[in-house]
Amino acid sequence: MEVVTTAAAAAGWVTGAYVLGTLPTASVIGRAAGHDPTREGSGNPGASNVYRLAGPRAGVAVFVLDAAKGAVATGAGLAAGGRPLGIAAGVAAVLGHVFPMPRRFRGGRGVATAGGFMVVAFPAVGAVSAVAWVAVARLTRKASVASLVLVAGAPVGVALSGRPAWEVGAATGVAAVVAVRHAGNVGRLLRGQERELPVGEHR
Repeated sequence: MEVVTTAAAAAGWVTGAYVLGTLPTASVIGRAAGHDPTREGSGNPGASNVYRLAGPRAGVAVFVLDAAKGAVATGAGLAAGGRPLGIAAGVAAVLGHVFPMPRRFRGGRGVATAGGFMVVAFPAVGAVSAVAWVAVARLTRKASVASLVLVAGAPVGVALSGRPAWEVGAATGVAAVVAVRHAGNVGRLLRGQERELPVGEHR
């Protein structure tokens, strides 16, 4: 049942989704393992950097929690106000993760949170994207390559699934934000300096 019926209520809901997105999951889990992901490794407060610094369990925990931010925001918005509010809330959660006001707009790259948004808003496309991300990451051992493949393909998948133009636009906007946040990774890939995921190195 939709419970959000006014513009003010919808704005409050979207603001709450943004705040949810700002939760510093990578920093909390990384520091619990004795690392500060904002100062070590790539300096990015995300799952891949925590994985490299603290091992698979910590990295997976960050990924799951970051994805949950996008999924919960989107799902709650869908329940409260239908697809417009659900998608707006999911986008807000991604923006909160990438541009968190409490940390001077210096957040993560948004892959997991965007993935959580996609899985709930566009389940078939989100599921295929998740499988593709894992496959490419395993093949290349580079999370950035997998993420760039995902952001290139997800909006196309949404468009091909027959969703309205505004939903395709929302998916494309999220993909663009994630892609822009990977500009540094693209430069390192071109120079052959991009870090690999340390598969099998942590026990």
